[in-house]
Amino acid sequence: MTAFRSNGGSMPVATVQRRLLALSVVVALLAPGAALAQTAKEKELEARVAQLEQMVQQLVAQQQQTQTAVADAQAQVSEVKTAQAQAPAALPAGKQPIQATAINASGNPGTTFSYGGFIKLDAMVTDTSDGRIADGSAGRLFYLPSAIPVGDEGADGGDPYTDVHAQFSRFWFSADTVTDGGDKLKAYIEADMYGGGNNSFAGNETSTNTYAITLRQAYVSWNNWLAGQTWSNFQDTAALPEAVDFVGVTDGTTFVRQAQLRYTQGPWSFSVENPQTTVTSYLGASRFNSGDSVAPDFTGRWLTKGDWGHFTVAALLRQFKYGEETETGGAVSVSGRFNLGANDDIRYMANAGSGIGRYMAFGLGTDTVMDANGELHALDGYGGFVAWRHAWNAKLRSNLMYSAAQFDNDTALTGFGVTERAQSFHANLIYSPIPKLDVGAELMWGQRSLEDDREGDLKRLQTTVKYSF
Repeated sequence: MTAFRSNGGSMPVATVQRRLLALSVVVALLAPGAALAQTAKEKELEARVAQLEQMVQQLVAQQQQTQTAVADAQAQVSEVKTAQAQAPAALPAGKQPIQATAINASGNPGTTFSYGGFIKLDAMVTDTSDGRIADGSAGRLFYLPSAIPVGDEGADGGDPYTDVHAQFSRFWFSADTVTDGGDKLKAYIEADMYGGGNNSFAGNETSTNTYAITLRQAYVSWNNWLAGQTWSNFQDTAALPEAVDFVGVTDGTTFVRQAQLRYTQGPWSFSVENPQTTVTSYLGASRFNSGDSVAPDFTGRWLTKGDWGHFTVAALLRQFKYGEETETGGAVSVSGRFNLGANDDIRYMANAGSGIGRYMAFGLGTDTVMDANGELHALDGYGGFVAWRHAWNAKLRSNLMYSAAQFDNDTALTGFGVTERAQSFHANLIYSPIPKLDVGAELMWGQRSLEDDREGDLKRLQTTVKYSF
């Protein structure tokens, strides 16, 4: 056998064969291991791929959740912007309304509703010189000069008597609207438990002390116009002093609420109001009311005001009628408030006229008197008050008041048993421990005089607790 040579030498064939056989065995032995190694790697790769696919799916799911959350957030932002666009404009500085949007779908868009009033307890001890004021009557509830008893010489009023009531507690409701066109609408209604000053129709003080609700005001206004029942345009309520009593300066103040149509432009206001004639019969045998008037009462007012206070002048023109008999009359009123620094002010009113009777002092005198032939004659009357208010500190204040009224009665027509004049003094102290809560006491002295020179006096100590809301 020929030898195989390599590198310049020769190798026997047998040796070569043995080496080739060994190489084949090695290859045969290594091949299955390589195959097994390749299979394990593939499995590892497949597992890795599966893991990556799971991670991709999780990322896709998270992306979908994120997109959903973004969409929800965008929707909420859109809703908020829409609500903000529909919300009313920001409220101006200063006193704010109780609410800014309507609470009742039946109201005009943009209507705001408000509610308020006060609870007032009055307790008083009264001493009258010439007899007692009738139990349950208006004069037992507040100072009413026409209710002061006047008796003959030697009349005795007896011991003082006490009254406690909450009849002047009050509530009101208002609906205010400003339209898109700028028109201002207002509806207002107000009532208390006065019940007309007579408990005979509502109950008594024996068990339940029930009292009737009394309509005070009920009107609607549209821009410059007002229609309904409210204070007479002839009356200046802003000049009234702060009293523990219901009014205080009753003798000399105008005091009328009635149905009317009023127009206001700047400082001027004019009204036509419900007519009513009060009559003293011939020689003062009786007093009565007449609703026979055709023409309404006409009033006009001019007002100016500023940081110093206010000043106003009012005029009244009336027709009186009973049956076929008529008469005319008129009156003027000047009133105001003058501030004396931060802690003091003066309030005042002066009234005079022919036929002013029912407009002043709760009808202390009548508008007219009837003669022997049944003809009407207007009665002249005068009255006024002055009051000083002083604030001792932020919680304590006091008021001093004097009020009076006088009537020029023709005694040939009225007789001598009618009221000629009335006057009163008041002094009070009012303490407010917290805002809206008032605790006060007031001393008052009043007197009513007749044409025959008889007089009756009233002395009263009145206390009150009042909470406004």
